[in-house]
Amino acid sequence: MLEKRRQLPQTQLTDEDHFIYCLEGVDDIENELLTEAQQSLEQLAMKYGIASIYKTCDTIEGLEDSLNALVLDDHNFKDYEIIYLVMHGEANSICLNDYYYTLQEIAEIFESRLKGKILHFSNAKILDLDEDEAQYFLDITNAKAVSGYGNAFNGVSSANLDKAFFNLFKEDDNMFDVVEELHQRHYNICKMLDFRLYY
Repeated sequence: MLEKRRQLPQTQLTDEDHFIYCLEGVDDIENELLTEAQQSLEQLAMKYGIASIYKTCDTIEGLEDSLNALVLDDHNFKDYEIIYLVMHGEANSICLNDYYYTLQEIAEIFESRLKGKILHFSNAKILDLDEDEAQYFLDITNAKAVSGYGNAFNGVSSANLDKAFFNLFKEDDNMFDVVEELHQRHYNICKMLDFRLYY
């Protein structure tokens, strides 16, 4: 639907450019409703100049195909620092089409292919990993970090905090500095949603 929206022409890419790759789990990919995640990404593009690709998936195969297309086919993959996952699920799983998949299963699908990426989960699902689960995911995928929230949605979306998090990466490449700055600027909402980073 909105696959290459606001992507800069390749000739304009510089080391300063950052992109967000958003995958949202939906009930049916044929249903073209405008979601909160899409609106947030549009705001990021217009307000902060952060380009993104937005895709939906309704099956684990769709998730795999979408990430494979990014990893294997997109020559700008190195510019995508953050893979933003907006999916329902539980502490250590995502839910697609009423099926639950653990992060361990997802790690095995993307073995060694997420080198240097940060996977960030919106608070559509809580993210609660023990040390072994987090380490396994990072070791298998080569991801730099996994971030998300320990508290469930409960009427408060993480969309605004997600935008702030992504925008800070535009200003600073150091993940730890970004997280510290995020807490300094947005302490109450970080605490309320229980922002977490596993690395």
